[in-house]
Amino acid sequence: TGGNAQCLSNTCVHRGGSLADGKIKGDCIECPYHGWQYTGEGQCHRIPSLGSKAKIPGRTRVDAYPVLEKYGVVFAFLGDLPENERPPMMEIPEFDDDRWRATWINLQAPFNYERSIENGLDPAHNEFVHPIHGYSGENAEYKVGNLRLVGDGKWGPGFFHTFKSPPAETAEWRQVKEASDAREAGSGTIGPNHMWTYIRYAPGKAMHQYLYECPIDEGNVNIFLVNLRNQLIDPDRDQMVNDRNWTIISQDLAVLSKLSPTVTPPTNTKEFMVPADK
Repeated sequence: TGGNAQCLSNTCVHRGGSLADGKIKGDCIECPYHGWQYTGEGQCHRIPSLGSKAKIPGRTRVDAYPVLEKYGVVFAFLGDLPENERPPMMEIPEFDDDRWRATWINLQAPFNYERSIENGLDPAHNEFVHPIHGYSGENAEYKVGNLRLVGDGKWGPGFFHTFKSPPAETAEWRQVKEASDAREAGSGTIGPNHMWTYIRYAPGKAMHQYLYECPIDEGNVNIFLVNLRNQLIDPDRDQMVNDRNWTIISQDLAVLSKLSPTVTPPTNTKEFMVPADK
């Protein structure tokens, strides 16, 4: 409303209509069931069956949630904590730095968000899932080295490690990524569903990825990726960068969509863990 994003509960207080399936009427959302209209603050503005001059009862409102537009993404807090008690949102410190260039990807993926976070934090899967990161399991000497842990320990852990990595597959990308026996990369979380990944190709050459994952239900997640790079930053390279990221995403989708069980077990006793999983 007024050019600002708003977030309301999806359920009309009348007879449970889905407001998400309704129409925007002025600065209101109109329920598709009986035409009740709600403002961005959740207050009912019109009840057609009562007539155009009816007084609207004060309790005919739906819940409204605080919204923040930042980094090209709309965030909503669905809890009821006051602002000073809410968990932190993952920041992107280089977002406004002219030496970095941002691109965005949004997708809905058919798996549980916890499995997606596990994937992003997993240093061992790159060797087998992503040919451009590793050697597809053909390196007989492959192993995950020591993990250097980072993070404040309150809102989420993180790590960095080094690994052997092949050169990029095209001449253009090889300007950024040559073969290396000591490529450094790391990942970490802020809260349960915000995750960062830093890839350091060489001194002064890096890609920083920030994923904001919004669970839809037990088997689906809405993922927002904000990708920052400090090489090949011309806008005409944006599609090339997104194409590369889509390739990597597609490789992960092929594996994650077939995991069993689909939800992360509640204890580690249900899946055998190794040091790379810590």
